[in-house]
This record gives sequence, C-alpha cells and structure tokens, in this order.
Amino acid sequence: MKIFDEIESEVQSYARSFPRIFHRAKGEFMWDEEGNRYLDFLAGAGTLNYGHNNPLFKQALLDYIEEDGVTHGLDLHTRAKGEFLQTLNDLILKPRNMEYMVQFTGPTGTNAVEAAMKIARNVTGQQNIVTFTNGFHGVSLGSLAATGNSHHRDAAGVSLNGTHRLPFDGYLGDNIDTTEYLDKVLGDSSSGINSPAAVIVETVQGEGGINAASIKWLQNLQKVCRKHGILLIVDDIQAGCGRTGTFFSFEESGIEPDIITLSKSLSGYGLPFAVVLMKPELDQWKPGEHNGTFRGNNLAFITAKAALENYWADATFSNEVKKKGRYITSRLDDIASKYGNGRFSTRGRGMFRGINCVNGEIAGKITHLAFKKGLIIETSGADDQVVKFLCPLTISEENLKHGLDIVEEAVAETCAGLDKVPENVVYFKAG
Repeated sequence: MKIFDEIESEVQSYARSFPRIFHRAKGEFMWDEEGNRYLDFLAGAGTLNYGHNNPLFKQALLDYIEEDGVTHGLDLHTRAKGEFLQTLNDLILKPRNMEYMVQFTGPTGTNAVEAAMKIARNVTGQQNIVTFTNGFHGVSLGSLAATGNSHHRDAAGVSLNGTHRLPFDGYLGDNIDTTEYLDKVLGDSSSGINSPAAVIVETVQGEGGINAASIKWLQNLQKVCRKHGILLIVDDIQAGCGRTGTFFSFEESGIEPDIITLSKSLSGYGLPFAVVLMKPELDQWKPGEHNGTFRGNNLAFITAKAALENYWADATFSNEVKKKGRYITSRLDDIASKYGNGRFSTRGRGMFRGINCVNGEIAGKITHLAFKKGLIIETSGADDQVVKFLCPLTISEENLKHGLDIVEEAVAETCAGLDKVPENVVYFKAG
C-alpha cells in the first residue's frame, strides 16, 4: 500500500524493522496480508503480556460493547471503573499489604510518569528528580528530561531540566554500589545536587538494554531515599504486570515505593491505559489539577479486570512465568556460551531477558535474520546492541522453544559470517 509512503510521518520506526502489512493476530502469532505467520517476541513492546486477542478478555469486551456500556466518561464514576478498582484492590493490593490511592491519568505511560513527578514536586516542595543512566521514562518533556537516551533527548528542541542523573546499578562496574555515591552527594551541601523531590527508577531498564538492578541495590536505594527524606518512584510500565515473574517487578526485593507507575500490559488487551499508585498521604491533588480528556479508559477497565481475575487470583500464572523465565535464561546462556566467542553476554530477570552483543551491528543482523525466519524481535540499549525478548507471558512452551530455536539459528548464522576468513586474506605463521 503506497499510502504509508505517501502520508505517514518519517517518525515511524518499528515499521522499518518489520516491513510487512500485518492483518491479523492471535496469541503469540501475527499474520501479514499475504498470510505469512510470525511468532511475536515483540508483543507491543511489552503491552501484550497476555498475547493478542486473548479469548478470556475478548468476550467480556464484546459483551460490554453490545450492552452499550460507557465508552468515554472522563473521570465520572462508572460501573466498569468501580469493578476494576475493586478487583485491583482485592487481588493485587490487599494480598500484598499495599495501601495506595489510584490515579487515572492520560492513557500512556509517559503521562503517568509526568503525573508521578508532579505529585512528588508538589508534595515535597522540591523541584529536581534523581534519574539514572540508560533510564527511559517517556518522550513528553518532563518524562524526557528523566530519559537518558540522546536520540530521544535531542528531538526535544529545548533544554531539558529538573533532573539529576546518577549511575544505575552496574554502570561503574559490578563491584561498585552506586547508591553509596547517591548517599554521599545527598549528604554533601557542596555536591551541587540540591535536595531532590524523588528518585525515579526502573527495576529492569527495558529500552536502556535490559539492565536489571540487583535486589540488594534496590534495597539500598530505598534506604538512601528514606534516610534523606526523598520519595521513591518505581516506573513499572514495562517491567510490571508479570514480566519479571511477579505482578510488580520489585516484589522480590521487598521495597515499598512511595509512587508506582503502570501502563502497557495493565489493560491486558493492548488498550491504552495508565495509572499512578501513590501512598494515601501523597494524594494532595486539587480537583482537576492533573487531568486529560482520556483519563480512565472504560473499555480497558473491562479487559484489565478480566486479566486480573484470570491470571492473578492465585500464584499459578506467576509460577508459570518464573518457570519459562528459567528456561529462557538457560537457553540464552547456552547460546552465548556456544556461539559468542566473547561477543555475547546475557542479562535480565524473569521473562524480561536479552542477549547483549558487542555492538549494534551484530544485534541487528541477528534480529534481521530472525525476522526472515518468521520471528519478530527487536533490539534495545544505547547502541541497539541488545537482542530484547518480550514474548507474551502466555506463550506455549512449544512455541517458546521454537522462537528460541530461531534465535539460535540466527545467532549461529551471524557468527559464522563473522568468523569466516575472507578468501583473499593470507595468514603467515610467525618464525
């Protein structure tokens, strides 16, 4: 179709990596207009944790539409909203002894981040937010100021301020705890870092290259925040909703964030939906102070409720994700060891994993070959050097194995090309 070339903006990106016209999707598969089937290890960049058109949610959504349920209601109270809130409270918050107020923001992750940072600034009276190297929090100006990637930051067109950037876990080496540096500069009146309103962190940096913070580092980060009276914001937009094996990605660490942002897979169906969870004492908004025409998507309330009921009523699904995560980890470690020759390392947590390549060229060749073999998978990281695994959490074990087999084939072919000695090169033995 010429229409894409004729009038769609040059800003498109995924369409360049996967140049097909997709027509249908189900579970872990997508089909193009010619009927070719692809395994989807991109899953809406982490938006489709429960797969495409999940039948457990689909009928509930169709029934709601058939009954002329409220589609758009601003922030009015609706039955759909009430039932979602009750289910969230009963199945997610109460079982974890979590007490949070829920704010419905505009339906994108960046809007939730903007709201979270505004809350922190308004409550504390401080302006700056501590952010971390390789973090990604969105591309609206406030969120972009907290984002590290220069490709996105350079597009702002204005100076980005209101943040202090510090090294993430592992940025300065495996044996350096960067929370000690944060503690030091916060305690030094001449460090140049004024008392911040909050720290915002991803427990696993998705766009930044699948950098997983250690449990100890997260615990130490919370200790530093509490010591200096700083709010802790966890951006769980991509790592949350089960991606690491638990509903919230920070559960294993035992930390208690003051503010949490959620979006992406929260709706369960790919419908736009975002929320901010905040400790009750932080809910100091004046009515309408942070609003938006599409705050609270009633269609998403229906599918989000169904997702919580069908997958989070007990530990069964979480255990399945952890099991698949161990399998992915094992396979990727084997691939890196077998073919890497020092060029690969693996990283991540749960089903949020990646193969770190020595450069983006190698990673790009792997994902390009994988696509030719029927697998949609992307790269991430500062130089697009990480092959990023975001398959649906509901993927069957058979298809998970098949997808990893394709990746292994692509890695093997890529490495064979790298290791091949050109015919016109002659080596001489010394001596």
